[in-house]
Amino acid sequence: MPNRVVAEELDLLAKISSLLSELPEAKTASEAPIVRELERLRAVILSGDEAKDISALTEQYHHQSAVLSQLRSVGAAARVDPGAPYFAHLRLREDGKERDLCLGRATCIERGIRIVDWRDAPISKIFYSYRQGDEYDEEIAGRERIGEVAVRRMVRIRGGNLERVQAPEGDFQADPSQADGWSQEQSMRPRLAGGEAVAIRAFKPGAGRDRRLGQGEDGQEMRADKHLPEITSLIDPTQFELIIHDMPGFLVIRGTAGSGKTTVALHRVAYLAFENPAIDGPETMVVVFSRALARFVGHVLPSLGLSRVRIVAYREWAYEQRRLHFPRLPAAQREDTPALIQRIKLHPFLAIALAEHVAQVPGEPTAARAIEDWSGVLCEPGLLLAVAEREAPGAFSAKDIDRFVEWHRRHLDEIYAAMGGDETAQAELDPEDDALLLRAFQLRVGPLRAGGKKPFMLHHLVVDEVQDFSPLEVQVLLGCMGEDASITLAGDTQQHVVQNSGFTSWSEFFRCLGIPGAEVETLRVSYRSSREIVHFASSVLGDLREDEDLPETPRTGPPVELFRFTDRGVCVAFIADALRELHATEPLASVAILTPSTSASAAYYEGLERCELPRLSWVREQDFSFAAGVEITEIEQVKGLEFDYVILVDVDATQYPDSDPARRLLHVGATRAIHQLWLTSVGTPSILAEELWRE
Repeated sequence: MPNRVVAEELDLLAKISSLLSELPEAKTASEAPIVRELERLRAVILSGDEAKDISALTEQYHHQSAVLSQLRSVGAAARVDPGAPYFAHLRLREDGKERDLCLGRATCIERGIRIVDWRDAPISKIFYSYRQGDEYDEEIAGRERIGEVAVRRMVRIRGGNLERVQAPEGDFQADPSQADGWSQEQSMRPRLAGGEAVAIRAFKPGAGRDRRLGQGEDGQEMRADKHLPEITSLIDPTQFELIIHDMPGFLVIRGTAGSGKTTVALHRVAYLAFENPAIDGPETMVVVFSRALARFVGHVLPSLGLSRVRIVAYREWAYEQRRLHFPRLPAAQREDTPALIQRIKLHPFLAIALAEHVAQVPGEPTAARAIEDWSGVLCEPGLLLAVAEREAPGAFSAKDIDRFVEWHRRHLDEIYAAMGGDETAQAELDPEDDALLLRAFQLRVGPLRAGGKKPFMLHHLVVDEVQDFSPLEVQVLLGCMGEDASITLAGDTQQHVVQNSGFTSWSEFFRCLGIPGAEVETLRVSYRSSREIVHFASSVLGDLREDEDLPETPRTGPPVELFRFTDRGVCVAFIADALRELHATEPLASVAILTPSTSASAAYYEGLERCELPRLSWVREQDFSFAAGVEITEIEQVKGLEFDYVILVDVDATQYPDSDPARRLLHVGATRAIHQLWLTSVGTPSILAEELWRE
């Protein structure tokens, strides 16, 4: 005879299955043809066949995916899946009476069945906000509900069979080897613990344990000598040697995630400022890829005694400079530029073609002439194809170049019409045009201007996460450097997640910049993450790992864990329980829930918001708090940041296939964790996390 908990769940499932079988069957269209077409399109796209119109095929793929999603949504709404009707069971006790309620992916309240969709049913709030034995007092559907959660269980049902029951009384698994068909383990919930406030913060929430760059544990600024602000226990001899690297010239720092690249780059600015106070001024610029990292650096530099250094996110800075130098061009930027157009505009060969065009075509040194250079090279197929074949053989076909030129001929007509006063013209520039126009200005006119006619010149330049910049974008910055200027470039090609950026390798990058034989200094110790996290993140990279040996890691921590679920609703409940317990024990902990897409971020935020977790936020425009709490966002938004705890969700085969971009993205997400890393998957986990789920 099974345990009482299992017996109750078997009886409930039998009852619901019987009632569902009596309902009239809902007719829905078959998914099979759409799934077959998606598989065909994916195979063609991944083949890289240049004879195929990849952009058009990609659009077809997205359209078919949307149709499949809509079909599945309609089918789920029409009928509860009898093979997996629900994933959770609540028994509520109100006014001396008990009633059972189940949570699933569709709602069915009829003929004695009480199954609600966890995503939008108001009553599901009780499941996500309370535990078994808790009393509740909630207003639901316009009326007050007072009672007690008598039963709160999660179940796994597949093919109509009960396979698992998770309850406070224990974890029960179907086990044919046992006499009653079930085995029991004591319920031991996985915990997030022991890593509160270990991430360096830009904001200090009071008398807490947060540390800042340049401050000791008591928050007071410390100095190792009269030259260098010190970070206790964070600067090693290799980092110190890079910090005091003589100016002028290039310092190129490569290092794994968490090795201190940004720390060294910022401390180098502070060191140079002690030697030359003019360095602490607007003629020093720290360039980062994202607004989030710009905000973070903006709160770090004052702790190093730097108050006037300019900190910019490159795209925003380039847009402002383009508007300043070319005020007649349209301000609007396009948000749906095709991937091929982006890839060509950021590819190093286009910068070479632009320089050759300017050298070959005479003209006055004016902004108007620079606009003609920009538009002219975009519509010159002969030059573009010749330079592409010479500089990047095989990268682009003649058909690619023709499509590129045709795109610009069509859109440039709209731009010139708008400049001529046509208010009806729908004129927009691609974001990538900003760097091209600024480079055209430098080649035709000379240095960029700072407001009026004074040249915009820098004494020192720091470019962080340089692997996500194109050589052209960095060329524009180098064109702003004065004589005897110093430059610090920091990056890690293993964290190269921005597609079509134009970066291929350090050697090719330097060749495009005209910097022959540049030496790359390498930081080999990873201080941010524990040994377990670094090991997992390195295994994810596979053949993309640059060094044969793993990075050195000074400390150990909890194991990296993967949790598998059959439904996102169960995953949300699991995460909510863990975070609620974490907040009770470690209120200063910072947690990042990292997703593969904006839609996934929205779904997890909506689910966890229903759980009423404290300090929960959805970061949509890189507006991170840099403080205690739980932040949900996509992996792309957290480049350069760190958190006490990280949970990577939806790490499944669809979102993270065995591809280079997916490997780098998962690697970046994993290495944001300081103390503990969890992964979750709904369905089949990604092969990239194979070492966790096939153990």
